[in-house]
Amino acid sequence: MTTTPQFIQIYQAQAEHIREELLSGLRATKAYASPKYLYNELGSKLFEAITCIPEYYPTRTEARIFDEHAHDMAKLLPHGCVLIDLGAGNCEKAVRLFPVFQPARYVAVDISVDFLKVALERWQRQFPTLEMTGVGMDFSSQLILPADLALKPTQARVMFYPGSSIGNFTPEEALLFLKQVQSACSVVDGGGLLIGVDLVKSKGVLEAAYDDALGITAAFNRNMLLHFNTLAGTNFKLEDWKHIGLYNTELNRIEMHLEALRDLTVTWEGGERHFTEGERIHTENSYKWTLKGFEELLKQAGFSACKAYTDTEQKFAVFWAKA
Repeated sequence: MTTTPQFIQIYQAQAEHIREELLSGLRATKAYASPKYLYNELGSKLFEAITCIPEYYPTRTEARIFDEHAHDMAKLLPHGCVLIDLGAGNCEKAVRLFPVFQPARYVAVDISVDFLKVALERWQRQFPTLEMTGVGMDFSSQLILPADLALKPTQARVMFYPGSSIGNFTPEEALLFLKQVQSACSVVDGGGLLIGVDLVKSKGVLEAAYDDALGITAAFNRNMLLHFNTLAGTNFKLEDWKHIGLYNTELNRIEMHLEALRDLTVTWEGGERHFTEGERIHTENSYKWTLKGFEELLKQAGFSACKAYTDTEQKFAVFWAKA
């Protein structure tokens, strides 16, 4: 008998709120935009392409770590746990681990259940007896699991946050987020967090990963301007902007920017913003961590018994941390 996935939509996008958020960033002295606006339909497809390019090591390195160490990880995970996949996307990373981790229930969390629906219905056919739930919520600002999930009080919770998305948070934001994760996991004894973390490495390797020779990352970043036009009614033109991907060695973070190629004015209904040649819009940060530094962050958030799994070159790490 095949179980039918359950879907719960919490996040409700409000067009006027989104427009004001985007325009507020444009009006700032140093213009910026949230990296979540990189991911419209085309942006998501371009990011999938990025994971295939030679320079972009995180996805394949993390996959190798799971391939080599999943059975060891499984010994640390509580038996019959609820696996809660944060930012699940197409759910493939978690699904690959089902045979080894053997969760009793799978909860996929992303901003839209519509995006999750096709994936979960597909995976449900492949794993017909595994209970699956899709939750549409924006957990980046606040992580509160909905009561509708009806999680069993005896079932330990394992949060799964692969892909080094934690790097989009500043260290201060990351600590606040991890404290919320720890609180959600610690409700039942044995719960914890399995998280992917990109590690500090050479400037050359990092900058190549975020400014590849094929220009796919550039297309991914510049596509945000088209998303701006759709959501905020701006009149950005792609030919006026170039992609910048640089490593800030002082802050241990990759920064992505869009730089104006000439003096120009971007307009929208009721307003405008003048950009001089060389002026930038800051679109994303990706903080890199040392093994010791991230373990300390986990402990500050209330986790214990941390264990790191890395590749041989220590480019990337997957941490298990007990709540």
